[in-house]
Amino acid sequence: MASGVGSKKVFARPQKQGLYDPRFEKENCGIGFIAHIRGEASHQIIVDAEHALCRMEHRGGCGSESTTGDGAGILTALPQLFFAKTLQQEFSITLPQPGRYAAGNVFLPTDTAERDFCMTLVNGLIEEQGLQLMTWRTLPVDPEGANVGAVAMSARPHIEQLFVTASENISSEELERRLYLIRKKSTNLVRSNTSLKQAEAFYYCSLSNKVIVYKGMLNEEQLFSFFNDLRDEDYQSHLAMVHSRFSTNTFPSWDRAQPVRFMCHNGEINTRQGNINWMKARQGIAKSELFGDKLNDLFPVIEPDVSDSGAFDNVLEFLMMNGRTLQDAVSLMVPEAWQNYEDMSQNKRDFYEYNSMMMEPWDGPASIAFTDGHYIGAILDRNGLRPSRYYVTHDDHVIMASEVGVVTVDAENVKYKGRLEPGKMFLLDFEQGRMITDDELKSSFASNHPYGQWLVSQRIELSQLHTEEEAHGFDEDTLLPRLQAFGYSVETMQFMLLPLVIEMRDPVGSMGNDSALACLSDKPRMLYDYFKQLFAQVTNPPIDSIREEVVMSLACYIGPEKNLLETTAAHAHRLLIPHPILSNEELAALKHIDHKHLEH
Repeated sequence: MASGVGSKKVFARPQKQGLYDPRFEKENCGIGFIAHIRGEASHQIIVDAEHALCRMEHRGGCGSESTTGDGAGILTALPQLFFAKTLQQEFSITLPQPGRYAAGNVFLPTDTAERDFCMTLVNGLIEEQGLQLMTWRTLPVDPEGANVGAVAMSARPHIEQLFVTASENISSEELERRLYLIRKKSTNLVRSNTSLKQAEAFYYCSLSNKVIVYKGMLNEEQLFSFFNDLRDEDYQSHLAMVHSRFSTNTFPSWDRAQPVRFMCHNGEINTRQGNINWMKARQGIAKSELFGDKLNDLFPVIEPDVSDSGAFDNVLEFLMMNGRTLQDAVSLMVPEAWQNYEDMSQNKRDFYEYNSMMMEPWDGPASIAFTDGHYIGAILDRNGLRPSRYYVTHDDHVIMASEVGVVTVDAENVKYKGRLEPGKMFLLDFEQGRMITDDELKSSFASNHPYGQWLVSQRIELSQLHTEEEAHGFDEDTLLPRLQAFGYSVETMQFMLLPLVIEMRDPVGSMGNDSALACLSDKPRMLYDYFKQLFAQVTNPPIDSIREEVVMSLACYIGPEKNLLETTAAHAHRLLIPHPILSNEELAALKHIDHKHLEH
């Protein structure tokens, strides 16, 4: 949060201290979108989005100062009519054709010298990428009319709107990739510049030739009063995605408000730290046909100081910019529960199993809405613990939100209604003017490559491994010393292991576990006691092994991964471990593995 007054304020969030670590910040929120199925733009979409957002006020949060919110925002398509009028009136600039230009809102330092440094840097990178700067436009805002609180105002960055255009020989997709490079490179250069006191204020809400984001550290009812653009009748869009943020255990800030650049999220990504670690590891072997030797400018893929939603968006954008479609990238990151789904087709099962070798799931509970301007959709993670419902109307509108009733719809106008199901995707294609079902989408994905053939020829199973080496046997004479050496106690044997082995049941206790964390204990502890995951302590219902069985599996793949940005048979050349408990024979086979060119 900012401190100080005027141009001297310094943007800085709390750093790691004591038991607090910003890496573990998560959030819980309200999400929704309104769209016209055939892609017809209107200002009514914006008006309805405002109604929807304000009716999700209970899902947002604020501090002790009620006029300072945790964050609210809206993502729309580029408002062509409004921008054409505005650029002509304010700068005498004729707006290029849609797709030939890009626009985005950028948070900048309030200090004039530091702001000029950031803008000059961006201008240079625009020229370096072979694009042309059209103009910077100081975004008109009305903090007094919106009644924005003193805390939010003290942290408020300066906001500029950036317009960039491209020559005719640069395709729309190539323009997006060059804008992505500009964004990532400039952000890395500014954030790593230790001489800038307000480096954290520099942030792109968006920079795209399809969509734009308006957001801030605001309450739901403040958003549309704060940004003057949104109230203009010429501000028209065929879609509007809104978000009301509740920073469950995070610090609110202007940049952490949502939507982020391609999605918004309700829930928590509980696998967040593992996902971040894996993505960082994959950077070392990543190669891109589209970016070539400029790929390193995109690292780190996941920006520092982002929440779980921001981390998800970073990876989603990275996959999209490297050639995956929006829906394909989402299905890779948020797979449905396929391992124990007996009725799933073999093609789809093969598709999910292959994907599981490329990337681990980003598991929630999570309800995620996403769009790139061409498509808009939503998905629940496999657990299905976040509500998301939708209406489709006879006048070709779709309303999706965390709950029903965010927009008033006449009963006679409702064509049908539904809800998101665990692991299922809900997608609109504006070009085709229709909703694409989950079955159609997943069937299309599953037929893109011969995943089943790749698995049969490349996958290695534990049962296929054999060794001439003798496995470590059961040695009764050394059993007690080995149990003591590894920290087993009488309590562990009687109350934990024997019920599992003899009665085949989970041990159950009613008094809770008040023992100290292993890292804080003076007592010797077992090795696995040091490996525990702390989950967000919010509204997640308890899940036991019976209810978990359908949505989880203990199987995992080990062995070297391949380039995430390619899809080849070699990605399936990994070893399947069906469960984490291995026999002495299996352990010996792993220790001396030499099978299908996979060596120990």
